[in-house]
Amino acid sequence: MSTVLLVEDSVSQIEIMSRYLQQLGFSVVIAKSSEEAQAKLKLQKPNLIILDVILPGQSGFELCREIKTDPDTSQIPVVICSTKDTDVDKLWGSMLGADAYLPKPVEANELVRTIRQVIK
Repeated sequence: MSTVLLVEDSVSQIEIMSRYLQQLGFSVVIAKSSEEAQAKLKLQKPNLIILDVILPGQSGFELCREIKTDPDTSQIPVVICSTKDTDVDKLWGSMLGADAYLPKPVEANELVRTIRQVIK
């Protein structure tokens, strides 16, 4: 079973996204901050990371940059999923290495399409 690391601090978003991902057959690991995500990445390498931008402490943008510049995690696809959905935000995410950018609220069909694009 493929694993997704969901980095999200909103309980309602965690429930919605986890349900979508589990219906797709993924095992979901939750992290509610960038620091918690980094700790979990040291223990297990997921097949995909879904990352919010607005997190307590370090932002999702900063975490994305760290993931993509670390040789141990750089090959893991990162999908940024955020309410910050201006063209500038999407460009910034792309420049930091995100493989895709989804605006919230996320629709199940859009999530499925995006996951299929980034997981090879």
